[in-house]
Amino acid sequence: MSHKLRLGIPKGSLQDATIALFERAGWRIFANGRSYFPGIDDPEIECMLIRAQEMARYVNHGALDAGLTGNDWVTESGLTVETIASLTYSKQSRQKVRWVLAVPEDSTYQRAEDLANKIIATELVEATKKYFAGKNIPVQVDFSWGATEVKPPVLADAIVEVTETGSSLRANRLRILETILESETQLIANTQACLDPWKKRKIENIALMLQGAIAAQGQVGLMMNVRAVDLAAVIAVLPALNSPTISTLNNSEWVAVNTILEERTVRDVIPRLKAANATGIVEYPLNKIVF
Repeated sequence: MSHKLRLGIPKGSLQDATIALFERAGWRIFANGRSYFPGIDDPEIECMLIRAQEMARYVNHGALDAGLTGNDWVTESGLTVETIASLTYSKQSRQKVRWVLAVPEDSTYQRAEDLANKIIATELVEATKKYFAGKNIPVQVDFSWGATEVKPPVLADAIVEVTETGSSLRANRLRILETILESETQLIANTQACLDPWKKRKIENIALMLQGAIAAQGQVGLMMNVRAVDLAAVIAVLPALNSPTISTLNNSEWVAVNTILEERTVRDVIPRLKAANATGIVEYPLNKIVF
């Protein structure tokens, strides 16, 4: 009997970043603008494009075995799903996103308490209600269908909106008061699917490879040859975070050194390695780092 894993890929702002992440992890997903069922070069996986806001619902119901969405939307749904892995990537960066409380920059509001009995527009209704209830601040929370940043001050007094850099909020002359929630992408799974040994193993293998691809982002490998007498000086140049691998060569006077470091540091490190008498220095890209 052939096995199939039904996997939800987030449609919308996370779609391109997710497909690119899967490619680095070893899977090619072929999506076009019209189909909600993209192809994938793995006969054991069936993909479906689903909005991140709805992913937890379909995973919980069992229409999907697993899917990728933000923990913000899992929390908002109030539904039970299994969290397999946290995958810190977003539309523009490898950082968590923030849901922030924002007001017009020329308003008098300085804290959440100043918004008592005011109107808050947001897509994240339940989390926003819980946030203000926790502070005992009475507010009216209205669901926003989009373009939330343009609603203050005419259609709402404040908004709760997701941001990575804050640039869109600033462009719309909004000022952040507080962060109400941080979110990152997660691989979630249906509880029953996790009781199926084959599906659980397949989901965990996907998680392993995705995490390896994320770990490799911004990292490169560096290898070089070093005379044994110069090894201490070369080691002193390398970042202390990861111990390099030292291998002996046929010529006992030389060793090979292999290490991983942040790509942004290479431009400074290689000249220093050269000055420390390292030779044959090779930088190479990394697709995955699995710990």
